[in-house]
Amino acid sequence: MKKRGIKILISLMIFLISIIIKFNNELINNVLFIISYIIVGLDILKKAIRNIFRGKIFDENFLMSVATIGAFGVGEFPEAVAVMLFYQIGELFQSYAVDKSRKSIANLMDIRPDFANVERNNEIVKVNPDDVKVGEIIIVKPGEKVPLDGKIVEGNTNLDTKALTGEALPQEINLGEEVLSGSINLTSLIKIEVSKEYGKSTVSKILDLVENASSKKSKSENFISKFARYYTPTVVIIALALFIVPPIIIKETSFLDWLYRSLSFLVVSCPCALVISIPLSFFGGIGAASKMGILIKGSNYLEQLSNTEIVVFDKTGTLTEGIFEVQEIKAIGITDEELLKTVAYAENYSNHPISISLKKAYNEKIDEKQIIKTKELSGLGIMATIDKQEVLVGNEKLMKEKQINFIKCDKIGTILYTAIDGKYAGYILIADKIKSDSKSTIQNLKSNNIKQTIMLTGDKKQVGENVSNKLKLDKVYTELLPDGKVEKVENLLKQTSKKGKLAFVGDGINDAPVLALADIGIAMGGVGSDAAIEAADIVIMTDEPSKIVNVIKLSKKTMRIVKENIIFAISIKVGVLILSAWGMSTMWEAVFADVGVSVIAIINALRLLKVKK
Repeated sequence: MKKRGIKILISLMIFLISIIIKFNNELINNVLFIISYIIVGLDILKKAIRNIFRGKIFDENFLMSVATIGAFGVGEFPEAVAVMLFYQIGELFQSYAVDKSRKSIANLMDIRPDFANVERNNEIVKVNPDDVKVGEIIIVKPGEKVPLDGKIVEGNTNLDTKALTGEALPQEINLGEEVLSGSINLTSLIKIEVSKEYGKSTVSKILDLVENASSKKSKSENFISKFARYYTPTVVIIALALFIVPPIIIKETSFLDWLYRSLSFLVVSCPCALVISIPLSFFGGIGAASKMGILIKGSNYLEQLSNTEIVVFDKTGTLTEGIFEVQEIKAIGITDEELLKTVAYAENYSNHPISISLKKAYNEKIDEKQIIKTKELSGLGIMATIDKQEVLVGNEKLMKEKQINFIKCDKIGTILYTAIDGKYAGYILIADKIKSDSKSTIQNLKSNNIKQTIMLTGDKKQVGENVSNKLKLDKVYTELLPDGKVEKVENLLKQTSKKGKLAFVGDGINDAPVLALADIGIAMGGVGSDAAIEAADIVIMTDEPSKIVNVIKLSKKTMRIVKENIIFAISIKVGVLILSAWGMSTMWEAVFADVGVSVIAIINALRLLKVKK
């Protein structure tokens, strides 16, 4: 870009000198024009000749070369130089635009690790991440990238996961927790036991996804590629006919006049604005999405998303956190804190998700010396002796079987009734928490012309309907097995219009068949999930449903810009082509119709990169 910019600047200065000063000797002026032309246009001439030998005759380099050399032939030296100058300025704008788009993805691509520090034979060896085996211990110092997925076996730290998730806040990671490759270690040295080879790691899969995103072209891009293939040779033939036929048929006309017209026609006809701006618009859209922590596998999915009519959601892990949390504590005869402590002690030795959520809510160190004995009662709960107290924790059946006089709770979720020394002590309500932005997501989808929002879940009817009512979804289908979800989506696909699309949003693990079946499969919480990255068309790198609204808005904005560029470019070109054929426009108008339109279309496409995170 710098070299091209310098060439343009030098050429422009010589060009302006020759126009402004106007030497008495016309030969000096013409020599200056030729020097200016060679500086700015030599690489275009070289490309045109090289492409002719490669069989790529009818490209923009050929059109520019023929038109400008022809202009020299008819004595229009300033116009020949101006055409090439403006064309190169347009190319400079294109390079800048592509560079700007690439930089939006560059931060993501920067997650590729350069090396891994591995502990081998009591020594630290710096090796290629590809050479690290599963089970080996790697050391990551502050400021270094985490090269492979694994589990922390020593130390704790804060990780910058922005490149993976779009989340600006550092994530606190402690001993025993999973870490993902591509994160940056911020604060302390950590040791990680590798759980996946580099080729199967999160960073490798994401890089592969982004690098291949451009391979799947949208219908608009395919149309432009086909259009340019047939359009360019057609206009060359028309321009040739425009030069040869009229002077033969019409008497008292000049061959030079019709040559000038045909050259102007060639300059106008170059399809740069369409060929450059349309793919650039999609590339910009994919780049803008990556800024928000959304990976789109191809521009075809970005285009399809703009026609979404139905959005179908999985429940657990998509609209809800997928993590059991204590929602309410209702103690009788003791304090809420005492009830939570007693239940946490009773559940201490269990690895059930509910037990884990209780211990997390208690968040204190458990003195195991106080736990005398525990016994699991199948289908009922737990009986424990804690510091000389007999404790019962379980469901309604347990209370009835042990003849405990308890107060029934009708709230939705998992209810743990508790009795201490045969006396009812209250209950703890545990439920899967609805995500903070789920409700606003549904509202915003409806305001963005989504006709139906539907939830499919394997949960019981009461639980599914409760979540659906809170979020104000249009429909909910409950107690579905994976094949039941597939059947429902097949039926819903028939309800879309001819152009309408159905998007399915799932966690990418249990929902792989439905993600593949839907017009657009969107994986939530895709980081670390192999199934999400492989089965989905779009991967949202955080657990935020609101990102779905963002990416739909982005797709609509992208398609709006694509259509604007197509209509603008074609209408201007057709108009000036007609004027050129009739001799009513000069090569200056031709330059605007080609380079000017290209620059305006590129600037329009660049608006996509201004999308807020």
